[in-house]
Amino acid sequence: MGVPVLILGESGSGKTYSIKNFDKEEVGIFLVEKTRLPFKKDFKVVKNATYPKIMKALSNPTLKAYVIDDSQYLLVNEMFDRAKEVGYNKFTDIALNFRNLIHYINQKLPDDVIVYFLHHTETDVNGKLKAKTIGKMLDEKLTVEGCFDIVLLTILENENHYFLTQNNGNSTVKSPEDMFELKIPNDLKLVDTTIRNYYKLGGKEND
Repeated sequence: MGVPVLILGESGSGKTYSIKNFDKEEVGIFLVEKTRLPFKKDFKVVKNATYPKIMKALSNPTLKAYVIDDSQYLLVNEMFDRAKEVGYNKFTDIALNFRNLIHYINQKLPDDVIVYFLHHTETDVNGKLKAKTIGKMLDEKLTVEGCFDIVLLTILENENHYFLTQNNGNSTVKSPEDMFELKIPNDLKLVDTTIRNYYKLGGKEND
């Protein structure tokens, strides 16, 4: 079973920038909407990533870490592409495609492959911060965050960017006991190393 990890945050909150400390040979990046990274580094990038492109790479993974940035646009782009279709079947398909991607990672990938979903947030009717979705099916029937054991949130304090690792009562953030401190630098390489050490992925601790 692979490890899907959900990274939540508003646009410009540091989600994409957190990739920077990876070595360029360590991670593959799927850019769903954007075509450029906010820093200069020669990463392996798939631009205009779609479900077929992502699934093709994940069906025969050659790397241990992948990033889908920004994953909510998989939902948004499919909704706009099918905007003129009448009826609710399109919303069922949109929800099912996203759910199936997460389940594929959870069920079919090797244990030591981690896939990071960098995802925008929205506030629900109760004022809780959550993953941005399309339609009610993902929220009411699935609950996206429930498919992930690790959900982190980007925050900004005193002009510094961090990841929040535990729920403060107003979000859906979570992580396993003692995996992280409550607040950590928004460094996805650090997150990756910590996860691998915690779960002993690869058989020994990483640097």
